[in-house]
Amino acid sequence: MPGLMLLDTPSLYYRAFYGIPESMTAPDGMPVNAVRGVIDMIAMLIRRYSPGEMAACMDADWRPAFRVAAIPTYKAHRVVEGGAEETPDTLAPQVPVLERVLDAVGIARVGVPGYEADDVMGTLTARASGPVDVVTGDRDLFQLVDDTRPVRVLYTARGVKNLQAIDEATVTEKYGVPGRAYADFATLRGDPSDGLPGVPGVGDKTAAALITAYGSLEALLRAVDGDGPPPGSPEGGAAVLTAGRRAKLSAAREYLRIAPGVVRVARDAPVPGIDLALPSEPRDPRALAALGERYGLRSPLERLTSAL
Repeated sequence: MPGLMLLDTPSLYYRAFYGIPESMTAPDGMPVNAVRGVIDMIAMLIRRYSPGEMAACMDADWRPAFRVAAIPTYKAHRVVEGGAEETPDTLAPQVPVLERVLDAVGIARVGVPGYEADDVMGTLTARASGPVDVVTGDRDLFQLVDDTRPVRVLYTARGVKNLQAIDEATVTEKYGVPGRAYADFATLRGDPSDGLPGVPGVGDKTAAALITAYGSLEALLRAVDGDGPPPGSPEGGAAVLTAGRRAKLSAAREYLRIAPGVVRVARDAPVPGIDLALPSEPRDPRALAALGERYGLRSPLERLTSAL
């Protein structure tokens, strides 16, 4: 059955921007490499996966206040003067053009004040009654993977033409943690790219061993507090929760109290109820034709229209 496809739009336009030369320009010389790239990505996704619904999820707030209040270093290294996100000068003007294209095509574009695109995807995934594909280059969204529904990530790290379908078995094979425990694993390990410190002295292997032994961060912290071995573990996790690791986790207890609220994507963001059905033809053909002419996008828009 055709399902819902969620596009991590910022991830896609950054990938397109850095993957396609800026020599790809509009008639007036404005670079449109990111716009062209995303249009062709969407056309390819539609042809290959035939989703019944699609949403282009946006960052209405790339650094939400609730995450910064919890961990002030969250994405702090990307902030420029005025509190805006550091964005290449030739990419920033392309984002509004892409938004106009999405609107003219009729692909739902969804952002919520105070939340990131990740939170929109988490909420729409939680609401979905059928299968969901999340298209992203962000490993943080592996936490949404759920074979029982099913929800999978189409991971763009190798390029959109070489998408890797991430299910729970893939997460376990790659990181050594149960498929839906990725957020707990990431909390322990940290993520310098997002300004999340993690627990000092706890890397990938240790984080994976701890989460695998205890099943969840909550159970691990109960064991740190001396509330007993992990349920079902014949060795009681003693070989994993050594005295040294217990000390490291205890020292990072305040971080571990607040970090899950930062690392875990929201499942209950106030996303408005909108029609996510993928159209079979452009919503506004005249506006789309004008955009194609103005920005030199006729060929990629023809490919997208054909895919619809």
